[in-house]
Order: sequence, then C-alpha cells, then structure tokens
Amino acid sequence: HLVESGGGTVRAGGSLSLSCATSGFTFSAFDMNWCRQAPGKEAESVSLIETAGDVCYSDFANGRFTVSRDNAENILYLQMNNLKPEDTARYFCMVSNETGDPLFQGQGTQVTVTS
Repeated sequence: HLVESGGGTVRAGGSLSLSCATSGFTFSAFDMNWCRQAPGKEAESVSLIETAGDVCYSDFANGRFTVSRDNAENILYLQMNNLKPEDTARYFCMVSNETGDPLFQGQGTQVTVTS
C-alpha cells in the first residue's frame, strides 16, 4: 500500500516536498521510484533510490530534486526545488524489483506549477 502526499500548486521557482507512506511490504528490501505523468503524456521516471541508498535521477530532475528514504518509518521522500511549469504532473511512487521491473504503485499526488 502506497499513499503519496505533499502535492499542491506553487509558482515557478517554488518548492514542494512529497512523501510516500508505505505499508504491507518490507520497505527496506525494495528499490523505490518516483515517477510522474502529465496529462496526455506517458509516465516517466523521476528518480530511483536503491535499497543501499544509491540514487539516480532523470536529467530534468538532476540538481533540482532530491530523493530520500526512511527505512525506519517506511517513507519515501522527494524534495523538489526550483520547480518549473513543465514539472506539472501527477507524481506517484512505485516499488520495483532488482531488475527494475515495476511491481506496484500509488495513486499519486498532483503537482501544479504556475508561471
């Protein structure tokens, strides 16, 4: 079970902090992803954080977004700074296996960035 929160509407240049509260599985044993989907577009990866804490970001997120995880609280985070209108999308967290295959995802939280 994955529940995202923290979305909202901000002006360009602003920040938002997303959370993904998890339950029902061993959070620390799985790689976790943030993905997003804008209206009329395919879903795309935002960031990955592996079980050991290694992270990677899509180019658009590099330098602006920071992913982290709290294995004690079973929560995934995404700090987003310097937001741009093109960041407007539904952001959702996703559990993946060691080969990157998606296992399940949350419903998402809407992020809207105005110019």
